[in-house]
This record gives sequence, structure tokens and C-alpha cells, in this order.
Amino acid sequence: MNIFSEIYGTYFRIAARLLENEVTDEKTVREIVMRDGFRDSVLFLPQKLIPSGEDWGLFRRGVDNMLRRITKKSPVKVLTKLQKMWLKAKLSDPRIRLFLEDDVIEGLMEELADVKPLYRHEHFRLTDRHADHDDYSDEKYIAIFRTALDAVKKRKIVDISFTSAHGKHVSGRFVMLKIEFSPKNGKFRAYCYRLGNDKIKNSGLINIGRIDTITDTGRVFRTPVSMDDYFSSRKCSTPAVIRVTNERNGVERFMLEFAPYEKHTVRDLETGQYTVELWYDEQDETEVLIMLLSFGPVIEILGPEKLREQAKERLMRQYELLLKNEQG
Repeated sequence: MNIFSEIYGTYFRIAARLLENEVTDEKTVREIVMRDGFRDSVLFLPQKLIPSGEDWGLFRRGVDNMLRRITKKSPVKVLTKLQKMWLKAKLSDPRIRLFLEDDVIEGLMEELADVKPLYRHEHFRLTDRHADHDDYSDEKYIAIFRTALDAVKKRKIVDISFTSAHGKHVSGRFVMLKIEFSPKNGKFRAYCYRLGNDKIKNSGLINIGRIDTITDTGRVFRTPVSMDDYFSSRKCSTPAVIRVTNERNGVERFMLEFAPYEKHTVRDLETGQYTVELWYDEQDETEVLIMLLSFGPVIEILGPEKLREQAKERLMRQYELLLKNEQG
């Protein structure tokens, strides 16, 4: 069952944005489709919006060649009861304060006062998560996160002071490119460029929870950034090669767990096993290894040899700890 209807997806949002104005033109249609759509949307979506005989009939072309919407008012998005219940549940997530101001959250809570949440967080018990997650309710953390998020959205250049994983104090000038959340660790982290003499010095990854101060310099990084090129430069030179069996629904679980990663998968028709080449950020190698080991005998790490040895060392340490506990 889908909570949110597909009619409220990307194409709906593009059409709704265009229909906000009574009059538009073909150039605006193409620009919005290219900016807000998928890579291939520009190949067919403009033809569905611009009057052509095969369009969706949302606009009429005037004598001045401008496009006029056929509706008197702009589209109204109506939420179903199920969607409101989902939203009420999300408002109880402490991470919501990172993205919404307190007055916005209070307003939504008032609007949804008579709505029961779809679920409560105490209904879920997660056993494969780290306990030392970020403190999402800390006011300093919230302020730092919001500043970082604004810097990502507007490509602002910021001065950051933080403590590295090795306890080293680091400070410098950065351009923050993307923020992502690690469900396994419960931490937000930012991909960024470090600047030196107003030029890109190197790329890096900063945990938001390790930032002590972040200050807006008032400047914007205007050099175009290709995120594909950025992540390619951070990608491991040799992929992890993993054999995955379908025991305990292993293939489906593996593909779901590593869905965000670049992969090349080959299936053995005789055994039903899969061999997966998995590329990842070199700085994430330890986290990737922990994720792989969580699958137990369902997978086998075939290579590279360095990753196999690291897996063996971790398994031996775990075995020694279990043996010590039994003897003690």
C-alpha cells in the first residue's frame, strides 16, 4: 500500500509549479523540467505540457504565442487521512527539528491535533544500530545542522572548526556539497571541498556532530560542481567482490542494504548465487566492512585481499571476546 499517491510525484510538482502562474512560455517550461525533473524528462515531458495535439491539455496557446493555463486557480494538493497520520508520526521524530523551525512544527501539530499518528517510535526495536548516535535534540547541534544545510543549498563558503575521529582539532574554509544520514550509525555527515587560497585544496567528509563552530563567510562558491565527478574521485580503485547466497532471503536483503552503492551484479544460473562488485567511498571502508559482516554466512568476501584480511581480523577478535566471556 502506497501512502503517497504517484500523482503527487515529480511530474505533478513540475506541472503544479507551472500552473501557479496564469501565463508562461515554452522556455520556462523547458527550464523547469530540466531543473526539477529526471535526466530524461526533458526528452518527453515538455511535449506533454506545451500544446501540440498530444499534450495533457493543461495550457492553451494564445495569439501572442504565450501559454495560458486552462484552470482558473492553481492546483490544490489535498492530503488523505492516511497521509496526515504519516505526517503526525514524522513530527514525533526528534530529527524533524533539524529541518523545520519550531513555529512550523507547532503549527502542523495544531492542524493535526485530532489525527492519530500512523505509528509510534516505541513500536520499533532496532538491534543493528549504534547507540552513540547524534544528539538531535541538542540546541547547539540543531543550530550547526541548520547552518550546514543552508550552506549546502546555497553553496555558501563557510569556516568550520571540528574534531576529527582521531581527536585532532581541524579548522579551515569549506564548501559543503551534500549532507547524508547513516542509519547504521545514526549520524549526519557532510561531503565537502576544503579551500586554500580560494581554490579547491581537497575533498573531505565531516560528521556534523563533530563540528564545534561553523560560520558563514558571506561568500558563495560559484564554480560549477559535478557531484558525479566528485564521488567518482572518492571511489575505491578496486571494488569489493562479494558472493551472495539466497539463504535467509540474503540476495534481497543485500541489495536493499547496499541500494545506494554502485554495483555490478552477475547471477550464476546453476547455483542461484550472485557475485557483486561493490564500489564505495574509501573513507567508508570500515562501515562497509561492518555492514558486510552483519550478513554472516550469507555472503563471502572474495576480494580484494586487504578487505578479506580485515574481515578475518574482526571475526577473530569477536571470537576471542566470546571465548573469554565463556571462560570468565
